[in-house]
Amino acid sequence: MPPNLRPAPRNAEPVQAEILRFLASPDGLATAGPCRRIDTHAATVFLAGDRAWKLKRAVRYAYLDFSTPELRRAALEAELLLNRRTAPGLYRAVLPVVRVDETLAIGGEGPAVDWILEMERFPDGALLDELADAGALDPGLMQGLADRIHGFHEHAERVVVRDGAMRFGNVIEGNAESLAPFAGVLGEARIAALLQAQRASWKRHSGLLDERGRKGFVRHAHGDLHLANVALVEGEPTPFDCLEFSVELATIDTLYDLAFLLMDLWHRNLRTEANLVFNRYVDRSADENGVRLLPLFLSVRATIRAHVLTATAARSGAAEQTREAEAFLSLAAELIAPVRPRLVTVAGLSGTGKSAVSRSLGAELGAAPGARILRSDVLRKRLAQVPPEQKLPASLYSPLASRVVYTLLANLAGRHLAQGTAVIADAVAATPEQRDAIAHAAVHAHVSFVGLWLEASEDVRLDRVCARQADASDANAVVVVAQSDDYVPPPADWRRLPAAQPLADVVALARRAIGA
Repeated sequence: MPPNLRPAPRNAEPVQAEILRFLASPDGLATAGPCRRIDTHAATVFLAGDRAWKLKRAVRYAYLDFSTPELRRAALEAELLLNRRTAPGLYRAVLPVVRVDETLAIGGEGPAVDWILEMERFPDGALLDELADAGALDPGLMQGLADRIHGFHEHAERVVVRDGAMRFGNVIEGNAESLAPFAGVLGEARIAALLQAQRASWKRHSGLLDERGRKGFVRHAHGDLHLANVALVEGEPTPFDCLEFSVELATIDTLYDLAFLLMDLWHRNLRTEANLVFNRYVDRSADENGVRLLPLFLSVRATIRAHVLTATAARSGAAEQTREAEAFLSLAAELIAPVRPRLVTVAGLSGTGKSAVSRSLGAELGAAPGARILRSDVLRKRLAQVPPEQKLPASLYSPLASRVVYTLLANLAGRHLAQGTAVIADAVAATPEQRDAIAHAAVHAHVSFVGLWLEASEDVRLDRVCARQADASDANAVVVVAQSDDYVPPPADWRRLPAAQPLADVVALARRAIGA
């Protein structure tokens, strides 16, 4: 987001000032309760009763132009249309602000002097950045958010481009231009090292970026997908306030769209949550080949935050924003730094807590956003072309079907490891053949391997399996009892961990076993 601002026409300022006074007055929004005003660089929002009202400011930036009522109306109508893709219940209408008998009114007859967007107001405290500050981003909410984003991307307009690499290279070079005026603040050497690393990564992945452009992974996406632009509405995580003023800026790789959210979570040290969203999204999208781009995408997102905050601090003189910008620049460098991948298998009979342990370890392995967790239960559902939580018939658990699942798991693990992504294999792996297939992926990729075998009594496993709800595993009590007599213990070089104790204790043992 370039910092430079050109003034809008002077005749717009008195009219907008009059409109703002009107909206803040008792006659403006016709509400008996308090009216709260929120100002941003390009809009003013009034929260009154059960409604939110947005007025675009008469401003002209290098990247947007709201300098006339006609341009502001067009921007609001685009905002209404585009945000109805993810939040149809929030966005109601674009209405004229009219002048009648020398007074202003919203809607009705009379010449329009400006335009305003009417929205449903969601409860205070519903924004996900607020929930994050309160420690309320639970796994179910994060899974639901990943599902929501995946569904949105599936239906987003696809744009076939032949220059995917060049388009993303332009983003990196645009960041370089935006950072240049602030080299004295952020450090010229730091900026140069960061850009060198990003350009090198871009060059390595240019072929993949072009391929994704040709194959439809570039879509008209959200464009501004961070926690403050997602609200919990009627229990559902709901993205809103997308980038509406430029179709070009919002037409991006789907994983780059997701990367803003992942970077935001990572920056807030909510790294387990970021890893959960990442894995759930890829579980649903099957976009395994694009995973290697995420360190670059996250780093570029953090770089944008750094130069936007620095530009804001330069205008306002806020030292706190300068410090935050420096933190984002450091994060951008951390995100692009190479991290050697590794493979960890978390195995054991059904009900030993494999998936819970895997989720707890995911953010701690490899480059951001952490390890790709390949869960056999989820891959089995993918092969059957059903959602992860949909139950499968017994025929899809035959020995032949299981061989296909473990072959897919091993192949995906090998691909990710070869491309630099750490992997956690989450599977029962009850036979030597299944365990060996996974371990060989590490051998072929020349990376380290650790096998963890979780153990718990049959009674504990029965209790856990019978208590499951909405889980990708189809194991039931019959399966648990059968497994007790139908598995081959792991070899001596695997770490056997007692898994009947509390999860935190099991995870602590697992961390020590893998050296995390």
